Amino acid sequence: MAIKIILLIFILFVVLRTVFRFTKKEIRGRELVAWLVFWVLVGSAVALPQTTDVLAGKVGVSRGADLLVYISVLVLFYLVFKVLVKLEKIERQMTEVVREKALKEKGD
Repeated sequence: MAIKIILLIFILFVVLRTVFRFTKKEIRGRELVAWLVFWVLVGSAVALPQTTDVLAGKVGVSRGADLLVYISVLVLFYLVFKVLVKLEKIERQMTEVVREKALKEKGD
């Protein structure tokens, strides 16, 4: 029971931090909604773990906790992929800018 309380307090903290970042205009409204939905779902899974068992059974996984781990790993791999693609794009753009600046300075 103590772990549930700790996790729910942590979730509340993260939700408050997310709302704070939105008010400081560090994230957009769409991101705020996505994160709030995510943390509400996580909070629901923590508060009512038996609901994940029902969902797990419907998709052929033995335990709800296992299902959450599988989904988490997939989402994390996808996010890592997105970050790598974004970094490569930024790297190419930086190379272009530096190349253009070097050619401009050489011409002067």
